[in-house]
Amino acid sequence: MMQVPLLVGPMLEHAEKFFSKKEVISQTHDKLHHLTYADIGKRTRRLMSTLENLGVQKGDRVGTLAWNHHRHLEIYFAAPGMGAVLHTINIRLSPEHIIYIINHAEDKVLFIDEDVLPLVEAVKDKLKTVEAFIVMTDKAELPESALAPLYSYEELLHTGNPNFEFDKTIDENDPAGMCYTSATTGKPKGVVYSHRGIVLHSYALGLADSAAISESDVSMAVVPQFHVNAWGTPFACTWFGTTQVMPGPRFTPKRLAAFIEKFRVTITAGVPTIWLGLLRELDQGGYDTSSLRAVLCGGSAAPKGLIQAFEEKYNIPFIHAYGATETTPLVTLSRLKSYQQDLTVEAKLDQRSKQGMLVPGVKMKVIGSDGEVAWNGDEMGELLLRGPWIASEYYHDDRSEQAFHDGWFHTGDVVTVDEEGTIKIVDRTKDLIKSGGEWISSVDIENAIMAHDGVFEASVVAIPDPEWQERPIACVVLHEGFAEKTSKADLLEFLRPQFAKWWLPDDILFFDEIPKTSVGKFLKRELREQVKAHYNMQ
Repeated sequence: MMQVPLLVGPMLEHAEKFFSKKEVISQTHDKLHHLTYADIGKRTRRLMSTLENLGVQKGDRVGTLAWNHHRHLEIYFAAPGMGAVLHTINIRLSPEHIIYIINHAEDKVLFIDEDVLPLVEAVKDKLKTVEAFIVMTDKAELPESALAPLYSYEELLHTGNPNFEFDKTIDENDPAGMCYTSATTGKPKGVVYSHRGIVLHSYALGLADSAAISESDVSMAVVPQFHVNAWGTPFACTWFGTTQVMPGPRFTPKRLAAFIEKFRVTITAGVPTIWLGLLRELDQGGYDTSSLRAVLCGGSAAPKGLIQAFEEKYNIPFIHAYGATETTPLVTLSRLKSYQQDLTVEAKLDQRSKQGMLVPGVKMKVIGSDGEVAWNGDEMGELLLRGPWIASEYYHDDRSEQAFHDGWFHTGDVVTVDEEGTIKIVDRTKDLIKSGGEWISSVDIENAIMAHDGVFEASVVAIPDPEWQERPIACVVLHEGFAEKTSKADLLEFLRPQFAKWWLPDDILFFDEIPKTSVGKFLKRELREQVKAHYNMQ
């Protein structure tokens, strides 16, 4: 067979040649843009030549602090297309973590959305390697800024060469991109993605039993482009000629619902908190969502009630997925097999609320205290993964040895596997609750509570107990209008038939808001501290 390298640049070349008329619809701060893949191709080539003129060379890191829009998409292909490394930076992290990430990655150039300028200006004196700042704006004039040298993205593109060639000498195992984990504890950890890994991951997103992304789709990635490259969808969608709708900065559920209706979105992706907000918006307005063939949900476990509401109330197929920064990220999707279509409605919901089955190309082991666990849906163990788009180490980080050894990535996620090979996330190893020598899954209790009509969000954490070691406490946010008619006793009564007595929370606390990480997951470390403070614990 011919030895043809798998590279990111040719993915956009394919879109230019075969899908030149297909659109990228992009919301920025000031306007809605409609660009074709022919436009995106020329602009990306101009950008590559501009980066070369700025001194960016093969292997240099090109950082972005930006929302989901066409300019960010162009950098996705320009940086790796010339042999540099796309480094998407999570703008929701603390300033200390952003400083650490930029310095640790040694970013040479930073692309910055105009509303993110104050964040970068506040830390500029601590950035050691950045040689140029490029602001992305629709305005003709550059904003006032203490950053120097500061360039306008659009002005730079005017000076670029629209015929600049993608580098074909890159090795497919060379780095194409990198992201850092959001780090609920310790410093963020860097993960580097190779050209080969991104291309193979994109193939996986197009499989019929995976996300099935194709030319006929209209994709709206709600998951940020700085969160594991929007789950890889911008790469796959561009390659396949998919129409892309990019919701831009600081979007609201109202904007998402309006875009789904206006642009006839067929597939969209995001974390459960996004879909909870969209569900609330759909309940309030008469939106046409009939175009949607799939809502992809990952990042944390989706409650059964959320899946049920989308499917039964709005006839929107809801697909549970699982992955991590270290896995590019797609690992599993929850789809029923052909012979499972005759299951009862409840059995189908049970199956599809799990994280699902491995996509082709990835392998797993689930290791318990006595070795590999049985596939019986009961035995718990840590999920280990390997595959062509699974990381093999962290970037210049001594913590690699803890997570990567014996040829496997040790995820830290505790799962069960049923006889069909379907995994169910039970908890993170650090979030499992050890009570009286037995394990309690905080995820199972959370999902059960969130099936209650009055509950908007729920998170369960452990507190120390002198007799049982640890006991679960449920933290709940109620829907508007339910505070007067939903009590602690009501929720405990709702849970009682579903669990053994010793699994039931010792208490239920009501919150106005549950703290979340920068990517929308419940921030249990901070929540534990709030709960301990409530009980005057140290």
